[in-house]
This record gives sequence, structure tokens and C-alpha cells, in this order.
Amino acid sequence: MTAHYESVPSAPLYPDAFGVAAPEVAVLRDLWPRKPGVFIRSVPMSADVPVDVDAPAPLKLELGHGQFGLVPPWVKSASDAKLRSTKLVNARAETVTTSNNFRDTWLAGQRCIVPMMAFFEDDWRSGKAVPTRITRVDGKPMGVAGLWERWAKDGTEITSFTLLTVNANSHALLHRYQQNGNEKRMPVILGEGAYGAWLSARPEKAREFMRAYPAHLLTANPVEKK
Repeated sequence: MTAHYESVPSAPLYPDAFGVAAPEVAVLRDLWPRKPGVFIRSVPMSADVPVDVDAPAPLKLELGHGQFGLVPPWVKSASDAKLRSTKLVNARAETVTTSNNFRDTWLAGQRCIVPMMAFFEDDWRSGKAVPTRITRVDGKPMGVAGLWERWAKDGTEITSFTLLTVNANSHALLHRYQQNGNEKRMPVILGEGAYGAWLSARPEKAREFMRAYPAHLLTANPVEKK
């Protein structure tokens, strides 16, 4: 499970890499369950914007703010939301369309992109957990496929998001990490040219984006202890 990632710290990277305005306030560097973070979603175009019927529908993107760890719409109370969201930081790509936790959010098309510089997994090959930072080889930001949700009840409103993951048992890099004997998982890292298509695809087509990122484009380094 990917429960810790590093946000994108540099404001210019948001418009350059993702085509959205930078956050107006600084985001936390390290994101853990229930910590506030940002995600990118599509929003409806204004009705007065002219549309070329022969061209693909224009896509308007915005930066959303929410907690890391999804709160499903059926949760009955804020206290229940607090408990459940820590366990829902990841959504399995294989069961996202059938899981009670994520099905309605998926069918509603509430997909997003979570910008990050790195994610962290433990290396257990020595018998002890060694935190390891995984990034793109070229050092550029990653856009990870996710889902977002808005929950409201009794005057309390929570916007939240989760990361989509796929099996990594056969992945040349990620199979080394996480505890032995458990299924290995990795977040769905999107290709840079696929951001708009991921956000605008119909639910049945969106599943095609959920695949492992090439191992040779990623690098892993143990985290130095201070």
C-alpha cells in the first residue's frame, strides 16, 4: 500500500507539468493518511465558451484541495469518516468498479490526478524495513491516477482523494518492496500525454489507463536517516 508520498513543492511546476495554477498556499511536503493535499480534476466549461463540434471537447482543469484518504458517500458520521479514510488511501484497480468503498465515485467519473515528486515503500530484503524513495529517473513530477469525493453531513464537509494501484508482483523494480509474502502494489503513474484523456474518458475506457509504469523510467533510493 502506498500510504506516504512527497508533494510537488515548486509552484512553477504545476502550470508547466500539469497545466493548472499553482496552489495559493504551500502544501505539505510529506503526505500521510488524512493529511491535506492537492489533486487535479476537470470542471465543466462555461456555457459561453465557443465549441468546435469537429474537435475534441475542451477540458478545463482545476486544483482541488482535500485530505489523503477517501471518505465514501455512504459514511454516516464524521467520526466514522475519520476511521475509514485512513484505510482508503489506495483503491485497487481490479476491484474499483465493484468495491462498496469506491464504486459510486468511479461510476460518477470523479477521477483525478495526484501530483507528486516521489512515493515511498519499505524494502524488507534485509529483514528490516528500509524506507525507500521512488521517483522518475528524469526527476520530473509524477501524475498518479486517483479518485476524489465530497462528503457532507450535519454541517460537516470533507473533500478527499485516493490513489489507484495495480499489481506489481512482476514489476522489475517494485517487486522488491513491501513485506514478503504480501501482494506487491504500485500507484498508477500516468504518461504525461494521457492526463486529459484519463480525466475525460468514459468509465469503461478509463480502465485502460490502469497499468504499471515502466521500471526503467523509475529509480529507488533508500531514505537517509538524519
